[in-house]
Amino acid sequence: MKKTFTLLSLLYLASFQEANAQEVIQDSITKPVVDDTDLNEVVVTGTMKPMKRSDSPVPIEIYTPAFFQKNPTPSLFDALQLINGVQPQLNCNVCNTGDIHINGMEGPYTMILIDGMPIVSALSTVYGLSGIPNSLVERIEVVKGPASSLYGTEAMGGIINVITKNPKSAPKFTIDGFTTTWLETNIDAGMKFNAGENVNSLLGMNYFKYGERKDANNDGFTDVTLQDRFSVFNKWGFERKDNRIASVALRYLYEDRWGGEMDWKRKQHRGGDEVYAESIMTNRFEAIGMYQLPTTEKIITQFSYNWHQQNSFYGPESYQGKQQVVFGQAYWDKVINQHSLLLGASFKYTYYDDDTRGTGIYDDNNDLVKNDPMKTPITGVFVQDEWTIHPMHRILMGYRFDYDQTHKDIHSPRFAYKFTPSKHHTLRASFGTGFRVVNVFTEDHRALTGARKVEFKNELKPEKSVNGNLNYVFKLPTSFAGLNFDITAFYSYFTNKILPDTETDETKIIYDNLDGHAISQGISLNVEANFNFPLKIIAGTTYMDVYSKEEGEREQQFHAPKWSGNFLASYAFRDGFSVDLTANYNGKMRLPLVDNDYRPDYSPDTWIANIQMTKKFTNGLEVYAGVKNLLNTLPKGDLIARWWDPFGEPGNGVTPPQGRNDVIFEPNDYSYTAMQGIRGFLGLRYTIK
Repeated sequence: MKKTFTLLSLLYLASFQEANAQEVIQDSITKPVVDDTDLNEVVVTGTMKPMKRSDSPVPIEIYTPAFFQKNPTPSLFDALQLINGVQPQLNCNVCNTGDIHINGMEGPYTMILIDGMPIVSALSTVYGLSGIPNSLVERIEVVKGPASSLYGTEAMGGIINVITKNPKSAPKFTIDGFTTTWLETNIDAGMKFNAGENVNSLLGMNYFKYGERKDANNDGFTDVTLQDRFSVFNKWGFERKDNRIASVALRYLYEDRWGGEMDWKRKQHRGGDEVYAESIMTNRFEAIGMYQLPTTEKIITQFSYNWHQQNSFYGPESYQGKQQVVFGQAYWDKVINQHSLLLGASFKYTYYDDDTRGTGIYDDNNDLVKNDPMKTPITGVFVQDEWTIHPMHRILMGYRFDYDQTHKDIHSPRFAYKFTPSKHHTLRASFGTGFRVVNVFTEDHRALTGARKVEFKNELKPEKSVNGNLNYVFKLPTSFAGLNFDITAFYSYFTNKILPDTETDETKIIYDNLDGHAISQGISLNVEANFNFPLKIIAGTTYMDVYSKEEGEREQQFHAPKWSGNFLASYAFRDGFSVDLTANYNGKMRLPLVDNDYRPDYSPDTWIANIQMTKKFTNGLEVYAGVKNLLNTLPKGDLIARWWDPFGEPGNGVTPPQGRNDVIFEPNDYSYTAMQGIRGFLGLRYTIK
């Protein structure tokens, strides 16, 4: 068995601002670990209320921008590859659509929150995650395992909560820009300003541009998509009597990206059947807000709204999608003796329409009879009791009831227990259930692209899961370093899992509920060493086994390597110089094939390593440079099946390779590592505090 490395959370000292549930986090990457360095960090995701990370009965990992700056990336999607058990996965080798896997579970099982609000719905989890300005991120909180008892549908695999900066405590101005030898250019900028005596505002933007056509593997297709992306974010904070909370934030995203054959031209070929490409244009608007009622009791109201429009062509196939999601929530936060209570209700309404069979009624001649947009209201109520029996013993009990017009009553209980015999030892055990109301057309890229037709065998039922986690944290102070050990065992049992069948008929994708069960199980070991001299090392290993079982037949999950890992080492020299080495490893993973496929069904082991040197000046200026993919790791062989004939019509001037003429064109899913080899980067940061 291969020993590999995973990544433990980078821990920072925080001070909590109660009025806005925010913290100011200091980068302690090169400082020795004191016994209680990480115990005062404030988290909100696990229980929906601010508390010290050490007090939370639910295991939560925290990551700050300083951590992600160890390997700068143009998007949050790319940055998450450094997190243990979190795998950004490309699902299309042409348009580079991707999602985020937690513990081997596919992207639709991961809920993305912004400031605790489910703003990133299913459609934008696939297409819009990369537009969040990194300059406005305060921290990212990760909870692994189902959390439907608090957050409802889509929270079956885990939660990634992006906490944005408090306008009051944010730096006055920040700018961070870099470019690579591939001519990828990314710029993040942010500034704060006062709009009145008690009003603070934070404005940020992100711009990313990549316009070079490269085809290193000589398959006639671009290796990565060409992109033009712009995002602007504006958050307002209001100071009120008795430190009551009030904030509102707006975000707009525009993204234009395409990938395809090298000679594709937008005006001439978009939507045509002469030169194949996948072109996606996205417009998205979001609004989120939080308001504490002016009552003696602590009652919090929250709302979010998002509007998403997508204009796409996958070769000649059109996909014009529109989605609107309205979400409202109110909860009462009350402490009675040793009980910290939470009682609330929520409402979510999703409107979705597109030009596919997902929202249309057709006759026997395949002619559209009536457009039928999906309208999905879900109402929920939830209760939670966090009971401090003793300073060493804490219990969390929760329950949520949701009503969906299609799936009717949905119940989600939850239980967690934390045992802390000393400040160096913490044991957490948690159990719960999850559910997911599925919309295939907003979640599964295969339903929209390639040469296959979509078919539903039966009426789909909501997926359900039962989950258990056991987490042990051990802190070992020594004379030379502070050592932290984190061990987690996880187990999830899924029923009604929706699986796409691509093997019964090579011309179709047939969706149906699994007549059996699926399991995601494994264990991770993480080690962090913060030495007395300016060196910090974070390493670990994760083993997981993710599979489904139907009629006695066991089938391994696609894109779920049994072994994966991460590594980070940072060393600070004198005069503001520092060096960061980062790496991540993925073991062999099962890959989806088509009939008569000539490609291997398992990927090879892959390593991606990066190095960076940074110079910090006293005036807030930083200059950084480095090399990505030091080992020049690239996929082997063809990633696109029948790449020489995307339209299924022989005679296009390309001679089929010997023995490969019976497969269909399939651009999706067969992806297991980055398409970009070794390349350099150079960047600059400037901050005015």
